[in-house]
Amino acid sequence: MNKIPNRQVICDVLVEKAEKDKDIVVLCSDSRGSASLSEFAEKYPKQFVEVGIAEQNLVSISAGLAACGKKAFAASPACFLSTRSMEQAKVDVAYSNTNVKLIGISGGISYGALGMTHHSAQDIAIMGSIPNMRVYLPSDRFQTRKLMENLIDDQKPAYVRVGRNPVEDVYNEEDIPFEMDRATMVCDGNDITIIACGEMVKPAKDAAGELEKIGISCRVLDMYCLKPFDSTAVLRAARETGRIVAVEEHSIIGGLGSLVSQTVSENCPVKVKCLALPDAPAISGKSGEVFEYYGLNAKGIAKIAAEMVKNGG
Repeated sequence: MNKIPNRQVICDVLVEKAEKDKDIVVLCSDSRGSASLSEFAEKYPKQFVEVGIAEQNLVSISAGLAACGKKAFAASPACFLSTRSMEQAKVDVAYSNTNVKLIGISGGISYGALGMTHHSAQDIAIMGSIPNMRVYLPSDRFQTRKLMENLIDDQKPAYVRVGRNPVEDVYNEEDIPFEMDRATMVCDGNDITIIACGEMVKPAKDAAGELEKIGISCRVLDMYCLKPFDSTAVLRAARETGRIVAVEEHSIIGGLGSLVSQTVSENCPVKVKCLALPDAPAISGKSGEVFEYYGLNAKGIAKIAAEMVKNGG
């Protein structure tokens, strides 16, 4: 069982690259501990900025540093980064096209017991609606590393959301299929496709295994890149499998399911079922408890997919 959270991988990559690349700067809003960035702050104090609990300032200062030629990585809880600083993300980062990577930590319902104030169930919709802002939700530690290595090398704005706790591996260290801004096919199938992002990819993969046991061939797509959106992979899945289940740790409104539905309805209409958090305050509890309550686990996903195939829809 993996014990390394994706947020730790982000720090590891930044620590490795910052040794030679002095343009890398990391900024936190009193969140170095929860972001697992304490090691970076200790090793490279001249490349680290603590702004305190001031998310709007965090983003604007990051944009200013980027305008001076720095590669800015701004980390803060996703629930606050995506809402309190939306204007700064829109104007100072995206509209100004500054090289800022916004790192939303403890995303989704990671802070489960703290309730709606600390849930970030709207961040895909918020950040995805901003022109020139890319949106990524890596699924495991190996994909997170690949994504970060690519983001360090480019100059464009981006929002990255990761959870708080370690997640089970989707891939293995010897075989990490990754292409920037292209969905990854986790497994192939021809009866139905499950498209998932972030922490929902592993349950989707496990659901495909359960479906295989009852004779259902299931394709799984890891849509870590919410924007730009890999519509080619989605439409291919629609044509070749005829049914799609979209699974996400996000509101039912404005997230992966909305993107999949819009893409399919306009170009290749097939049945789409969206599994997500409701348009209501999510229940409080540990992540696993919340996921089980809303059917966002392997059992729940497999149940919905099997019903779609059985009913011919």
